[in-house]
Amino acid sequence: MRPSLLVALATVLCWLNWISISCGQAQEPPTDTTNGDRLVAEYFELQTQELSEKSLAEIETLEDWTSRRETYRQQLLDMLGLDPMPARSELNTTVTGEARKDDVVVEKLHFQSMPGLYVTANLYRPAEVDEPLPAVLYVCGHGRVVEDGVSYGNKVYYQHHGAWFARNGYVCLVIDTIQLGEIEGIHHGTYREKMWWWNNRGYTPAGVEAWNCTRAIDLLESRPEVDPKRIGVTGRSGGGAYSWWLAAIDERIQAAIPVAGITNLQNHVVDGCVSGHCDCMYMVNTYRWDFPIVAALVAPRPLLISNTDRDSIFPLDGVVDVHAKVRKIYELYGADENLGLQITSGPHQDTQELRIHAFRWLNRHLRGDESLIEMAATKLFEPEQLKVFDQLPEDERVTTIHETFVPTATLDGEPDTPEKLATAAKNWKEQLRTKTFAAWPEETASPELNVVSKVQHGDAQVTFAEYSSQTPYRLPLIVCRPIQDSTNDPKAEQAGKNNQVDVVVLDQARWERVASGLAVVAPERFAGVQPDAEVWKRLTSLGRTTVWVAPRGVGPTEWSRDERDRTHIRRRFMLLGQTAAGMQIFDVVSALKALNNQHNKLAVSGPWNLKGSGDAAFLALHTSLWSDSIVELQLTDLPASNRESPDLLNVSRIVDLPQLVQMATGQVSTVVIDGITK
Repeated sequence: MRPSLLVALATVLCWLNWISISCGQAQEPPTDTTNGDRLVAEYFELQTQELSEKSLAEIETLEDWTSRRETYRQQLLDMLGLDPMPARSELNTTVTGEARKDDVVVEKLHFQSMPGLYVTANLYRPAEVDEPLPAVLYVCGHGRVVEDGVSYGNKVYYQHHGAWFARNGYVCLVIDTIQLGEIEGIHHGTYREKMWWWNNRGYTPAGVEAWNCTRAIDLLESRPEVDPKRIGVTGRSGGGAYSWWLAAIDERIQAAIPVAGITNLQNHVVDGCVSGHCDCMYMVNTYRWDFPIVAALVAPRPLLISNTDRDSIFPLDGVVDVHAKVRKIYELYGADENLGLQITSGPHQDTQELRIHAFRWLNRHLRGDESLIEMAATKLFEPEQLKVFDQLPEDERVTTIHETFVPTATLDGEPDTPEKLATAAKNWKEQLRTKTFAAWPEETASPELNVVSKVQHGDAQVTFAEYSSQTPYRLPLIVCRPIQDSTNDPKAEQAGKNNQVDVVVLDQARWERVASGLAVVAPERFAGVQPDAEVWKRLTSLGRTTVWVAPRGVGPTEWSRDERDRTHIRRRFMLLGQTAAGMQIFDVVSALKALNNQHNKLAVSGPWNLKGSGDAAFLALHTSLWSDSIVELQLTDLPASNRESPDLLNVSRIVDLPQLVQMATGQVSTVVIDGITK
């Protein structure tokens, strides 16, 4: 059976088995697959395999690891939006009340991880504390507790963990997340809210959660009841993921137990588990990691990877794979005993079996206690007893933190001389290649270009060709050439614009329009398309040679039109350290390279006049920065800013549309936007 078919089968099985997700939403069956769906599935499989094979592959010795470890840590901080790290402002910790049950005291408190970024929390401690105690930060998953329209925070759902720790000699801080907390922020920017500009900004709510966790450790260290040298972290589902982020970036964590919070790229991308996770589960994968690298950053500190065997959104095979790869790092340290793997029977639930091993692990590594667990974790308090705010603060930034957490690029004026523009453009392009287009293949020979067929209709000849952009994509490149076009007459005396060839970048809507005209010429190539003679006339009315380029996801390679499917296709791209638009730009760059080097096959030659409209104008603008063969750039309906444009990773941290237009004017002889020459 072909690998792509295995991928499709695995995806279907994953859909059929999912009954819930970490965000508490039901799954839907997949729509019918198309050729475009099969191609993109094969592409995701190949890309995932490449990243998986590279993950930690260069590490052979402890020196290999330790020499790279800090670089990996800085990369993770960058991918979480924490480079540079925000200022550690005053926490302004405020205790709003206290409750007691038996020998457990719980304080209701809030702190500000940065001004206005409130974190609501419950701090559990024994009623009597005679000496500094070990402490645990418990990070909540998506456990919604709402009564009569009032959110009590997911800390209420997970209160039994905090109570158990307090009853057994710990201080435990249980913090709300920005999603499902008392102040309800957003984890679902790309998942549900179509906030694709989060990718442009390099923003992920995982970064906010990681930051809130580091500030929670600051709070624990400030408490007289806490021994700062004995602090651990645990949490499940979303809280499992945040446990990973915190333990990886903060050395103060002495023991970690992420429960159902990590698996590998294969599960997320190929098997489709990304559809079951909101954005808080992922860093913006700028440096193209597989998840074992995150786990390896915890080494050699005690780490227990904990999961169930029927967890449909953290499948067993991926969890075992992560453990096997990180085990190699622990072995290099000679710290095998500090790495554990617990798999118990069950679905994606907070089972007692998972809790017991977590309690024993923390007892062993924070207290040196190997005794049996004799006490169950039970809920002691009613939701209203744990609520922090009577009234939500007016200065809160939780609901809008995605707007400011990762700042945009600071651009001090526009370069006002050609020399300054050239210097700025060089710097911007280096950053774009590293942070935005890192997934582009390395420089290669000219893409293979093959002529499929030629047809003459009236005074025009149409050549249908294909070029290889990136495996498995062979993309259409269609040339319409007036038979008397002087462009291809070597004796032609006229130069300039009459010698130019229009290269038009198509989006799906414009592909369909062009296809209706071309169906007049080659109906057999456009089955199901209604031929339109008027469109054909307009396509040939200028009397100039035109080349149409359809990047991946457009025309013959269009993937599903189901909105939900398209959302998770776009999210898969991000998990691979790219975006659909970023790879479409690569496709157009590749098309120009094929035209430059193999134009004789098409009986056409440049210089090229690159054109696009709407989102295709955005693709054409970026393409112009990476090709030296464009003499004129004609753009219509160009988006006004990155925020309104197709998403490109981190681009707003580097440069915005006005600066990109400036760069194009330094690269291309003539830039025309909406009929105005720049």
